[in-house]
Amino acid sequence: MTKQDVEKLIKAGECINIEFKESKTGVNGDLYQTICAFLNRIGGHILLGVDDIGKIVGVKKELIPKIKKEIVTTVNNSHKINPPTYVVIDDIRIKGKSVIVISVPESSQVHRCNNKIYDRNQDADLDITNHRDSVAMVYFKKQTNFSENKIFHQISLDDFNVDVMERAKKMIKANNPNSPLPDMNNLEMLKSLGFYQRDMNTGKEGFTLGALLLFGKDNAIYSLIAYYKTDAIVRIENIDRYDDREIVNTNLIDSFDMLMQFIIKHLSDPFYLEDDIHRVSLRDKIFREVISNILIHREYLNPLPGRIIIEKTKVIAENANRAHGFGHINPQNLTPFSKNPKIARVFRDIGRADELGSGTRNIFKYVPVYSKGAEPQLIEEDIFRTIIPLMPEKSSEKTVEKTTQKTVEKTVEKTTQKTVEKTVEKILILIRENPKITMKEMEKTTGLSRRGIEWNIAKLKKEGKIKRIGPDRGGYWDVIE
Repeated sequence: MTKQDVEKLIKAGECINIEFKESKTGVNGDLYQTICAFLNRIGGHILLGVDDIGKIVGVKKELIPKIKKEIVTTVNNSHKINPPTYVVIDDIRIKGKSVIVISVPESSQVHRCNNKIYDRNQDADLDITNHRDSVAMVYFKKQTNFSENKIFHQISLDDFNVDVMERAKKMIKANNPNSPLPDMNNLEMLKSLGFYQRDMNTGKEGFTLGALLLFGKDNAIYSLIAYYKTDAIVRIENIDRYDDREIVNTNLIDSFDMLMQFIIKHLSDPFYLEDDIHRVSLRDKIFREVISNILIHREYLNPLPGRIIIEKTKVIAENANRAHGFGHINPQNLTPFSKNPKIARVFRDIGRADELGSGTRNIFKYVPVYSKGAEPQLIEEDIFRTIIPLMPEKSSEKTVEKTTQKTVEKTVEKTTQKTVEKTVEKILILIRENPKITMKEMEKTTGLSRRGIEWNIAKLKKEGKIKRIGPDRGGYWDVIE
């Protein structure tokens, strides 16, 4: 948010998505009612330090940190705002006075403030708690506007992958030891995350598309959304077809791991020290966000698959999108908006994504370093595209003028496949030590997911390094030396 952006908001005046509050020395009592109303309607901006007629009165500068902390704490308190939420807060100096801007996203859930439901009408916050038809319309809008809320009555608990859910609980616990989610049973956790809802058309309850995508068994996902997949492709030598390809059509948590492995396999990771002290993986910083974005913010009711295409000079990521604006996105004009907020919350809880907007800023921060000055492109249309330029190939005066392609490939392979090779070697060692080892035993020893083990086993089979003798039960592995 810039000074110019704030001036435009003030000029526009109070309306359905803009609210002014004086708040010179503290938070107005009705602030959280407005936040609740914005969450339930289309989101918006609340300006503290501006009176009702648009005059800048300013917030006391020394009180700004305290006010910001109070707001963040309160919106995360389920006794005040339920379900808890997040907002983006900026403070801007205009004409020598401070204005706090609270950017509230449209939510995919219906929120309450002090156990009351508020909606926004023009420039007013309305308590609709006892107006059944109005409440029903808010719920209906959320279910139709956010694809993650689509209810499938035919899904049961048996359709969820217990191993993935347990792994997610462990990741949440590691990321936030105080989270109550890991101590819940699976049904309680899904309900707490908002993945079990009532269909406002039929009155029936059921699990949502978001629950299925995050934790569903592969066959359950396929039976209900057979078109779902993410296509990872390398086109460097064979540009008419591909050099390598991975079709990923499993749950979103394992999908993230598989797509990151594909990136590690094919892209280099130059040495980089942040602040001349800490080693930072530029590749992981950038593509963690790229992959999270195409998994979290995809419009899943659109059959267009997500794609990651690695070319010689750039990487292109694409996903179907429910556009909330059109054109190029940059840190200056970024308006954070989560297309699937509940899925995004789980990714944040397990440590696979940052707060909304932070990932985009990381991409713009690290890509120019990774790509020697080139800038990324984020283009929001009906198909959301992220374009990451790759490091230009330049010969150094200290190197031989011409290096054979074979030598280059060997050098790149050593750098990019180090992690993959370590995992493969670990699995080979386990099989040599115990030819009858099971997939489950490999999971426990390596720390990989079931899908990750299966991916590496398939790779070893394809390379002719192992083969299976006998049936799955009672058979054994044979290492081909």
